[in-house]
Amino acid sequence: MKCRDFLKVLTANGFVEIRQESRHHQFEGYVDGKRRMVTAAYSQPGEDIKPRNLASMIRQSGLPKKLFD
Repeated sequence: MKCRDFLKVLTANGFVEIRQESRHHQFEGYVDGKRRMVTAAYSQPGEDIKPRNLASMIRQSGLPKKLFD
């Protein structure tokens, strides 16, 4: 999955970028009334996300995995 596509899903579900440090972008959102923080590591929005990083970011978001298929 491209980083651009992952970010579209996050922002469509109410996440907003709150800070960036180098390659690490932090997004904040609320899922089921709980505050969630997602750290996305990328330098270009068009680059592919490694499978383990993608799984971790999906887990951090608390969103259903099927949204990212």
